[in-house]
Amino acid sequence: MSIPSHLASVLIASTALLGAASASANADLAKAKNCLACHSVDRKLVGPSYKDIAAKYRSDKGAAAKLAAKVRAGGSGVWGTVPMPPNPQVSEAEAATLVNWVLSAK
Repeated sequence: MSIPSHLASVLIASTALLGAASASANADLAKAKNCLACHSVDRKLVGPSYKDIAAKYRSDKGAAAKLAAKVRAGGSGVWGTVPMPPNPQVSEAEAATLVNWVLSAK
């Protein structure tokens, strides 16, 4: 069964809008959880940019779980000497959402 071209266009546009809304919601979550105090999408602040993180872990299949745990527990040594503090106020679900958003950065 084929989809008429006008319906396909509507589906494509709807998917794009949902993706944009999701990206906006995830940026809002990053702001609410204070991630943006140390990170930005495209430039290093205190910590690495989200684009740099995504590039570093692009081929690591276990990266999402490792990074979500690191968001909550903190870490050091991977990006230099400045440690990332623990963020226990971020739930496991929020950490997973944030990490998946970060890893999608291009």
